[in-house]
Amino acid sequence: MIDILRTPDDIRIYCDRDNVDTVVTTEIVGRKMQVKVTATESKPKMICLRWKCKITEPTRVMGDRWERSYGDMSWNSLNGEIFMPWYFLASNGKTTVGCGVMVRPSSYVCFQCDANGVSAWFDVRCGGVGVDLGGRELLAGEIVCEKYEGISEIDAATKFCSVMCEDPIFPREAVYGSNNWYYAYGKSSYEEITEDAAVIAQLAKGNSTPPFMVIDDGWQKNPVEGPWIPNERYGDMSGITAEFKNIGVRPGIWFRPLHNTELETAHPDWCICHKEGKKAYLDPSHPDVKEYIKKTIEDIKGWGFELIKHDYSTFDMFGDYGNKLNGCITNYKGWSFYDKTKTSAQITLDFYKLIREAAGEMYIIGCNTVSHLCAGLVEINRIGNDTSGMQWNTTRANGVNTLAFRMCQNNTFYKIDADCVGLMEKNIDWRLNRQWLDLLARSGSPLFVSMQPSQITDAIADDLKKAFEISSRQTDVAKPMDWLYNNTPQLWEINGETVVYDFVMDDYPLPAKEIYATLSPSLMF
Repeated sequence: MIDILRTPDDIRIYCDRDNVDTVVTTEIVGRKMQVKVTATESKPKMICLRWKCKITEPTRVMGDRWERSYGDMSWNSLNGEIFMPWYFLASNGKTTVGCGVMVRPSSYVCFQCDANGVSAWFDVRCGGVGVDLGGRELLAGEIVCEKYEGISEIDAATKFCSVMCEDPIFPREAVYGSNNWYYAYGKSSYEEITEDAAVIAQLAKGNSTPPFMVIDDGWQKNPVEGPWIPNERYGDMSGITAEFKNIGVRPGIWFRPLHNTELETAHPDWCICHKEGKKAYLDPSHPDVKEYIKKTIEDIKGWGFELIKHDYSTFDMFGDYGNKLNGCITNYKGWSFYDKTKTSAQITLDFYKLIREAAGEMYIIGCNTVSHLCAGLVEINRIGNDTSGMQWNTTRANGVNTLAFRMCQNNTFYKIDADCVGLMEKNIDWRLNRQWLDLLARSGSPLFVSMQPSQITDAIADDLKKAFEISSRQTDVAKPMDWLYNNTPQLWEINGETVVYDFVMDDYPLPAKEIYATLSPSLMF
């Protein structure tokens, strides 16, 4: 099987221009290979390490994603055109090998595995240009490789994630409750959110740990962006947090730190512009932007919130969502961050550390955050793209797939958040959503629901009460058992017992979203 914990057979260096003085060295220290880069005049962009090895037996591989997954994770045959961010697992049915880098490296790292060997690509650019190291030595990353025999692929994946992250942080007590996005979709108010909070408090009554009520987008002055001051529908945020606590829920809130059109217009020098004609967003390496982010979080903390969810930052920093990226973190050339002496990964890490420091005792949920870079800096990470309160196809893909293929990161990197159970009028069949609720509640990860109060029947309320009681402890262990051949696993082992779900029923996958609006089931044949 594969072994990359040895001197590479080839090292290739790519710079903005010809390489004059970039040097790459590798050294094995214990069970880690340190990859270091130095340059004075040259501006390195990409470093490629290659290990030659013939793979001649049937082998399946599974890799991670840059940030969230998009219903696209699976075990695959060998394919050199697929680049796997951060780590990958290879299995021949008897042995599972994990190859990856330790969390929080100073470069964006991805792997490629084909029948002739393995490549590791270190993206050391600053944005879309080579980094100016100025003679400094950069520890680009630490490679690890482990072999597991006699255990399942999911157990091997979990063990390997523990190897890659030695210092995870977790909430002090279970985080679960409600997020109002998947029925309100940004249209809410003080009256509505406090009604939601009262419903959630009643459903979780008697649990040892009280639930959270997370206010999503729609509370601030402008939709989906700053400035982060409440609009007229919400009013005094300190009053809302006080009311939440009086009701019996813990207050949480969403914000987008790197988008504020008012600031972007007034201070274009504070902004990143990936390409002429594209929208500019705030540059987290700019000193004034750092102060703005710090002040915003301190204000939110001062209002009495106990949890903060920050969103959109990978998109805002690099110009695309993860499903538009393959081997590189940005598709745009020629742009850089304000601080040209640091790699994109270092700037991302500095940004996450700033939020961590400003948040203090508040729990942090990262959303659209880079999975391998936020480990150890957030208690909870949103691991997949949005589920839905309207289309089961979306929940099945983005929810079930994500939970299964990133379950190995739960309690090893952070607590994983596979997103919400959404319920709004005349949309997802509760027979399907009920199964998603059950799996989330018994997964040992945070459970969030997004329920329109008017749609909660007595039967649904009973299901929610049971799910909240289970999630208030989060001691369960769930493992996908059919994930080698099913990318939305329906066969799970939960606390040692086999549980079978049916995530299709009569809600078949459809070939286009337009069909939902134009074709009724009676007209399909």
